[in-house]
Amino acid sequence: MSQTEPFEIFLMAAPGLEPLLQDETAALGFHDPQVVPGGVTIQGTWPDVWRANLQVRGAGRVLARIGSFRAMHLAQLDKRARKFPWSDVLRQDVPIRVEATCRKSRIYHANAAKQRVETALSESSGLTVSAEAALTLRVRIEDDLCTFSIDTSGEALHKRGHKAAVGKAPMRETFAALFLRACEFDGREPVVDPMCGSGTFVIEAAEIAAGLAPGRSRSFGFEQLASFDAKAWQELREAPMPVAHTVDQNIRFYGSDRDQGAVQNATANAQKAGVAESTVFTRQAISELSAPEGPKGLVIVNPPYGARIGNRKLLFGLYGSMGQVLKSQFKGWRVGIITSDGGLAKATGLPFRPTGAPVAHGGLTVKLYQTGRL
Repeated sequence: MSQTEPFEIFLMAAPGLEPLLQDETAALGFHDPQVVPGGVTIQGTWPDVWRANLQVRGAGRVLARIGSFRAMHLAQLDKRARKFPWSDVLRQDVPIRVEATCRKSRIYHANAAKQRVETALSESSGLTVSAEAALTLRVRIEDDLCTFSIDTSGEALHKRGHKAAVGKAPMRETFAALFLRACEFDGREPVVDPMCGSGTFVIEAAEIAAGLAPGRSRSFGFEQLASFDAKAWQELREAPMPVAHTVDQNIRFYGSDRDQGAVQNATANAQKAGVAESTVFTRQAISELSAPEGPKGLVIVNPPYGARIGNRKLLFGLYGSMGQVLKSQFKGWRVGIITSDGGLAKATGLPFRPTGAPVAHGGLTVKLYQTGRL
């Protein structure tokens, strides 16, 4: 593959969140993003891969689909894998790990397919194959079509690189970013999270408002590829994020939690993320919550569901109390609540709109329950 010829780039998202990721990639100026199961595809070149990793908040990983061909049996896979121009993408000095999946194909044994590709890599191209390698080649054989994809992200993209302290059952940053988008948050209004945990929603909102790239603090798998251009990458990192709003230095983002350890974690995370000046974290019970002075905005919260943390019966009182406080103290604000339990959401007494698609999160299925302005 040439450096200038476009290829397919796949941005992963949890099922149910694909349309929101499509909306984000379109807003960032990527060409013609298309929703597919488990993510969004775009056409682009290597600089688009770099920019997607750096700037897209909602993607879990970015895969570069570097080639595909028909393979009806293992001997054919072996032959074509040996002829594949690996040196266009992979470096001799960087080990590679291979993962394989087979679906609806005459080659049905994923481990056998994996071994054939590994042998081709080592024998025909002199590459080092290692199960511990940080760089991953994904081999997918579906309907007899074999597709090679490089995981260009390395570590999953929710690991922003500037969040050290997390509590139990945390919301992933990628999910938080897309739930904020679903609530029509665009960086121009305050956000309150009254059960902030390690501060994910508050910090994501503050970063969006400030126009900070989510991947600014970390490294990526693509930096170990033959196609990598360090000078062009540095220029991209230094370029401003495309944002559709003017940064308002006066907007603040508020998190509270009844657990002092969570408040300390969130404060430290905001400091590390560079948004300490626009975020406020306090120790506070839901019953003590009141709206901050200034413009009205969004309350977003990921409360306990009862499935993993706490007892469901006890949570009805918590959700009921939260609903009462929000109705009395946050008139004119919008509310978004993420929960796996529709009964608990109903217990708030809030006037929710019809919910969107269910989303797989941490082994559970959750939904976003939204209101208009209260």
